[in-house]
Amino acid sequence: MKVFLVAGELSGDRLGGALMDGLRQLIPNVEFAGVGGPMMAEQGLESPFPMDELSVMGIAEVLPKYRHLVKRMHQTADAALEWQPDVMVTIDSPDFCLRVAREVKTKSDLRCVHYVAPSVWAWRPKRAQKMAKHVDQVLALLPFEPSYMEAAGLRCDFVGHPVVTEPVATDEEVSAFRARHNIGAAPLLLVLPGSRRGEVGRLTPTFGEVVARLVQQKPDLKVVVPAAAPVASLVKELVADWKVTPIVLDPNVVASDEAQAQKRAAFKAANVALAASGTVSLELAANDTPMVIGYDMNWLSWQIISRLLLVDTGTLVNLVAESRTVQEFMGPAFKAEDIAPAILRVLEDSAAQKEAMSLTMERLGRGQAFPGVRAAQAVLDGLKA
Repeated sequence: MKVFLVAGELSGDRLGGALMDGLRQLIPNVEFAGVGGPMMAEQGLESPFPMDELSVMGIAEVLPKYRHLVKRMHQTADAALEWQPDVMVTIDSPDFCLRVAREVKTKSDLRCVHYVAPSVWAWRPKRAQKMAKHVDQVLALLPFEPSYMEAAGLRCDFVGHPVVTEPVATDEEVSAFRARHNIGAAPLLLVLPGSRRGEVGRLTPTFGEVVARLVQQKPDLKVVVPAAAPVASLVKELVADWKVTPIVLDPNVVASDEAQAQKRAAFKAANVALAASGTVSLELAANDTPMVIGYDMNWLSWQIISRLLLVDTGTLVNLVAESRTVQEFMGPAFKAEDIAPAILRVLEDSAAQKEAMSLTMERLGRGQAFPGVRAAQAVLDGLKA
């Protein structure tokens, strides 16, 4: 069996790696080709170009790179058609991946599966109907998504979220991490400014202002920043003048296993996190780490997107748990003077948030079959239908 996969950013790469592992468990002789990142490479995928070329978010941010992205889209579609797989699985990054699927469908009858249902419940609901013209099946990460896709005539399988099965650091590993970095019993703030260069550049200076304000109230505060590999050097540059010298975890300078172990320990050791909006909120929930979310984007992008939103929160923990316990500061609200007090409040009392995080993990499939295997089985079932 031949499977062509396309992922455009780190979160999609994680999903792709889990799916590939699940497919290999079910069909040992499966072959893979396509576009992906390091986790998909570990499963045997050889990407024809670096996946991070596609990791662009925001309307104003995409425009300068539009022609190059179109070139990569045609290159990816041509590669899929030439290889003639049994199925093509596009993963997240809908603005890129669904264009690839559309081009492939106009030239062939190749079965196309899209992994991660576009957030039609949040904005641009007509995307579901448009998808139905060139996508045969959708794999959903969130339990409330299938109804939206099925209403548009698409087969949609809820396969759970891989975050529920990712390993969590032990108490011994947490203690060792704190000892190694001379943290002791001090309060530890986890700072997560994102994985794209654009968002890291926008968010990190304000995150630094938040840290400066927190230190005034918590002089013993320690800060750790687990940097994503593609932006680690930029993160180091931007945090160099922070009031507190943060512990920057650079995955580029240690072996992959060690990098993952350090990140897990940091997530579990933290008393609270300040994070960019995105799937990282689910990683924090899996570690029972309370959080505050902050995000900003280009002014034009915000003006357009904010007018299209259909929900009052962009944080997945809030949406899955049907609560609003995680505070978020988005767009014009992204101000250090408001974010810092919110973090202090979470440090003082995180009981409600922890209850919501536990419910989120239950609803995402904790304790059930591995989501990568569930996704793989759904792909195979779709081929038989």
